[in-house]
Amino acid sequence: MRVLLRVLAPLLGLAVAVIGVLVLLEVVAAWVRPDGTEGLVVPWHDWYATLGRVAWHDAPVPGIAIGVAVLGLLLVLVGLLARRHDLAVDGPAPEITVTTSPRVLARLVGRRVRSADDVAAASVTASRRRVSVAAQAWSDAGPDLGDSVRARVEGLLDEVPLHRRPRVTVTVQDRKGPR
Repeated sequence: MRVLLRVLAPLLGLAVAVIGVLVLLEVVAAWVRPDGTEGLVVPWHDWYATLGRVAWHDAPVPGIAIGVAVLGLLLVLVGLLARRHDLAVDGPAPEITVTTSPRVLARLVGRRVRSADDVAAASVTASRRRVSVAAQAWSDAGPDLGDSVRARVEGLLDEVPLHRRPRVTVTVQDRKGPR
């Protein structure tokens, strides 16, 4: 959703800027030529005459109103769903709020897991509720690698004062090739 918001924000900003430039051009043109009956770029007088003949109950007006309302609700929904999902950390004092991103927690866990000699590679994803570790073991690693990786992750989570402790899931795959 954040990617969609990053695309929509400049497009909507550009549309508002173009409309502002058009209004500025038309106002300056009307100020310079007060007796002009045509707009400089946009045919405002024709649009005004057409809109003067359209009533609120005519066919296109309710459809356009519903379409604009649905578009507005979709934009509000995109804005609400695009918020950051930070992890709450217990601060040094109750009146201090401390947060961290799931990406930072995933990097911390990944460094801790990759620092072990029996782990060839590891991929970590983190959220408020779960930390998932996919570790690749060297072919000569013992069968208890999953337990040792879980113990490393649990030890790190003990060190980080998270307000709510996420669940830990660990999967281990054998890696073929030279060490």
